Amino acid sequence: MKGLSLKLVIEKFNLEVLEKSKSFTEISVSDLNRPGLELAGFFDYFAHERIQILGMTEITFLRSLPPGVRVERLGKFFSYPIPCVVITRNLEVPEEFLSLARKYDRWVLRSPEATTRFISCLTNFLESELAPRTTMHGVLMDVYGVGVLLIGESGIGKSELAVELIKRGHRLVADDVVEIKQVAKNVLVGTAPEVVRYYLEVRGLGIIDVKTVFGVGAVRNDMRIDLVIEMVEWEKYMEKDRLGLEEEKIKILDAWIPKKTIPIRPGRNLAAIIEVAAMDHRLKAMGHNAALIFAKKVMDKIQEEEKE
Repeated sequence: MKGLSLKLVIEKFNLEVLEKSKSFTEISVSDLNRPGLELAGFFDYFAHERIQILGMTEITFLRSLPPGVRVERLGKFFSYPIPCVVITRNLEVPEEFLSLARKYDRWVLRSPEATTRFISCLTNFLESELAPRTTMHGVLMDVYGVGVLLIGESGIGKSELAVELIKRGHRLVADDVVEIKQVAKNVLVGTAPEVVRYYLEVRGLGIIDVKTVFGVGAVRNDMRIDLVIEMVEWEKYMEKDRLGLEEEKIKILDAWIPKKTIPIRPGRNLAAIIEVAAMDHRLKAMGHNAALIFAKKVMDKIQEEEKE
């Protein structure tokens, strides 16, 4: 997993630098640590790889310690390779704090935010930036609030289908290259690389600026991926379950996402099919599965006839 530069954290949260290290540390974990037990002298399970947050409780406790004990605890605390220490509420630190941070070449930062709020915002930021990532060839659309990822062979018509969906009022997220990050278990969020964001390539027309041609309501920056639709040529389509009783899934990163395979041939209204697929997915999420209901009705009818 690629680390995150501490410089970005400082810029994002506009942190005041109280003590600067000779180099920027890389943040590799999204969890934070409030070193209460460590300042009390218990270092057996010290999570030193995390950003250390000191609020009113920790600073007040430090001030209550005898000077000799305080220097000993802080010396051991800073001897670990911690990425940085953040002081919240613009609190003043004991005079030994900065001198020991300087001795061990550690970053000490300060924020005016309340401790709980700062921890919440920083955790969300780190989880987003450090989430596992990958890229896929496809088109990501927002169809009725459902994130639909269209995949298939190059030239099969994904971008042309995207144009038709946009004309019907749906929104483009990414064309050709979709950057995907996993933000939680089975939760993927897709976006477009900055360079190609809002652009769509249509063979024969070239590059189209969707935001300019169709307006800002036709695009969005990112979208949760709820459904993957693979477009295949009619001749290559292998029909397994015509009723749709068995839900097919595709693995992206460590997430399993529902998948539909749509055969294409001239004359099929693919945009309407994608719209129906998105609405059906929403219904299933609400507990209504048309295929199961239909199958149950058929079985009930067969059993009734057998009794007669």
